[in-house]
Amino acid sequence: MTEIQTPRLLLRRWHDDDLVPMAEINADREVMQMIGDGSVRDLEQTAEAIEQWEEEWDEEGFGLFAVELLASGELIGFVGLSVPAFLPEVLPAVEISWRLGRQFWGQGYASEAAHAALEFALEDRGLDRVISICRVGHEASENVMRKLGMELERETTHPVYGFALGVYAIDLTEFQA
Repeated sequence: MTEIQTPRLLLRRWHDDDLVPMAEINADREVMQMIGDGSVRDLEQTAEAIEQWEEEWDEEGFGLFAVELLASGELIGFVGLSVPAFLPEVLPAVEISWRLGRQFWGQGYASEAAHAALEFALEDRGLDRVISICRVGHEASENVMRKLGMELERETTHPVYGFALGVYAIDLTEFQA
């Protein structure tokens, strides 16, 4: 079982009891406003998403980690690696992404977890490059990307929703693990 521990967090595969707390995160309009069309997800949609994330682990050898606080065991969201099939122009590529509950924003958790996931990509999975994609102007995510050493590679348009996207990238041979 793949687990990564940081000073404050545990990154791990998904458990059945993660469904409700992740569904609560996905039901928060503020959390979801910059994701896809901005619509919230319900319990059933969250269950389907977790199932897809676990399938990606089995198929690709990487995926989205459930992220929990070491101190309390509380699920705070996800971070991890996936293939960004929604944006064919960047393929083949592996994307790092994250989604945390709003109460966990601004505390450095996204950066801490994403740094560990990049280290996993480089050292455990042998990837040489990782991208991250966000809506242009999503400052919180752009800040995390910059903290990871990622640089804006290009801007493009979301193929379904039409808004501007920034594609950030890092060559993992230059990543400071």
